[in-house]
Amino acid sequence: MAAVSVIELLRQQISTCEAQLASLRQQLAEAEHLHRQQQQGLQLKRMEEQTRHNTASTSLVHDMSYGIHDDFRSEIFAALSHPEEENVPPRRWPLENSEYKRYGRQLIMPEIGLQGQLRLKQASVLIVGVGGLGCPAAAYLVGAGVGTVGLIDGDVVEESNLHRQILHSTARVGMTKVDSAIVALSSLNPNVNLVAHPARLTPESSLSIMQDYDLVLDCTDNPASRYLISDTCVLLGKPLVSASALRTEGQLMVLNNPPLPPGGANGGPCYRCIFPKPPAFETVVSCGEGGILGPVVGTMGVLQALETIKVLSRGVKGLAANGTTSPEPPTLTMFSAYGSPMFRTIRLRGRRQTCASCGAKATVTPEALKSGSLDYALFCGSVAPVDALTANERISVDNYAKIRTEANPFTGSQPSNDSHILIDVREGVQFDLCSLEGSVNIPFSEISRTPLKPMREDVAGNHDATPEEGWVAALRSHPEKPIFVICRLGNDSQLTVKKMKALGLDNGGKRWIGDIKGGLRAWRENVDQDFPDY
Repeated sequence: MAAVSVIELLRQQISTCEAQLASLRQQLAEAEHLHRQQQQGLQLKRMEEQTRHNTASTSLVHDMSYGIHDDFRSEIFAALSHPEEENVPPRRWPLENSEYKRYGRQLIMPEIGLQGQLRLKQASVLIVGVGGLGCPAAAYLVGAGVGTVGLIDGDVVEESNLHRQILHSTARVGMTKVDSAIVALSSLNPNVNLVAHPARLTPESSLSIMQDYDLVLDCTDNPASRYLISDTCVLLGKPLVSASALRTEGQLMVLNNPPLPPGGANGGPCYRCIFPKPPAFETVVSCGEGGILGPVVGTMGVLQALETIKVLSRGVKGLAANGTTSPEPPTLTMFSAYGSPMFRTIRLRGRRQTCASCGAKATVTPEALKSGSLDYALFCGSVAPVDALTANERISVDNYAKIRTEANPFTGSQPSNDSHILIDVREGVQFDLCSLEGSVNIPFSEISRTPLKPMREDVAGNHDATPEEGWVAALRSHPEKPIFVICRLGNDSQLTVKKMKALGLDNGGKRWIGDIKGGLRAWRENVDQDFPDY
């Protein structure tokens, strides 16, 4: 018991230190931001004082005009109206000497050239999401010399981000992703103006934030954000570079290019043109659930930066440095790390005239966006976490732990994993990482594609002998044992319980089937802190 107390005390001390460290990191970021503001304020104050000094000197000369020869007075006025610093000859070259050296390797390319580099320097880009896509995209755009880069993200850096989100570091875990990225990008290229938006993009804020930028990169990971960003780009007339990545595959599109107003048939298609209806909510898998290979999402982020540079270096009217005109036709680029070939490109159709966002009779308006009447979460079916079961169909991790560890209060029998069936519905690769002792793995993907077959009886009263899925038959062979279902977060387990009951595995209500609330994450937080967190 003493050893357990020491271990728990050490855990508490570590948690306290981690909380203090996160707070110190946040204070450091705020202090650095305040210091930058103060420096800018001091510089502005010096300029104002210099202006007042020049004005006062001129006024003094006017006051002393009596008794001074006109020629002498004219010389004084000429000297004051042309200060010595204004006599500096105009710059001979359009870029600073340091810029020629920094960007020299791309300046000598005909696809960029001097005019393309100047367009990059004058351009402003907003990157929505500073994660696996946004980090490499931001690094290459800042490195290429895009004049202003805005970063918007409401999350903080977590340890699980570091294998793919290359701008962040172990020392900055707990810092906002925007502040962490600015630290890295400032050291990469101090000539670029970095603008921080440490908050989530919402329908109410999207127009005001995005209106000041020339082009937008969608580096988010959910359908609701993609529709919102695309709709806002159409309303503001901004080209959009959109990408996504999951597991070992990625997709890339340049949308709303050229960015003509809604109804303009020659404008580039928007996200709604390509996907008029969002995918079913239960089919949407995040990186946290499905996994992601770092170089895959990095590849897609780098491609976003490449497409952005191509669009910006051509200029607003589509004129490239090498003299070519008009944007490239819209395409969907698909990447598969284990495919052969790894890249495939599909030609996309133009704008759909019936599109709700960019069509001739568009219903997405600035007023609807600002008022919040466009509910993107509802449109995509992701209003709230899954809540598919009643309280009688669920059990907490604490109560389930008692079933596994305590004697039965009614019979006095000792606990046994054989008294019930525990089904783990994570995919096999996750089950192999860690699992509860005695659990049986039936992946949710296999459960969800199992067809519902109504039970039929022949004239003799026997059940239909049609073969069932193996896992269904196995569970039906033990009708006396209750079934507990667990997953990673407590969502797939609920849908599994409903599917099992629809298949008749509850024997008309005689057999208890339910899920363990909160899944293995709740188990780790409340029962077994040593259970792996991935």
